[in-house]
Amino acid sequence: MTPLLLACACLLVITLGYVSLCAASPYGDCRKCHGFGFATKTDRKGRTKRGKDCRRCKGHGKRIRIGRHLYNLWLRVARDGTDTPAAAKRPAPKG
Repeated sequence: MTPLLLACACLLVITLGYVSLCAASPYGDCRKCHGFGFATKTDRKGRTKRGKDCRRCKGHGKRIRIGRHLYNLWLRVARDGTDTPAAAKRPAPKG
């Protein structure tokens, strides 16, 4: 197998794996708070306590994956670009 063919096969496997991950689980853990939804702090005795809510995920702990976000944008553009035949072809009421 040539190196070019091997590289293409690896890229295809990685891409299909990420697409299936985005389809199965569209939300991933927030990278800043690691899915907690808040920052952890320690007090003077060294015990961990809850900090402020995470600003990135707004305290939810989950963020939408980049691939799923791009897919949602693509769907929105495709939906807005097509006419709905029932509403577009219906004549205006006379009155």
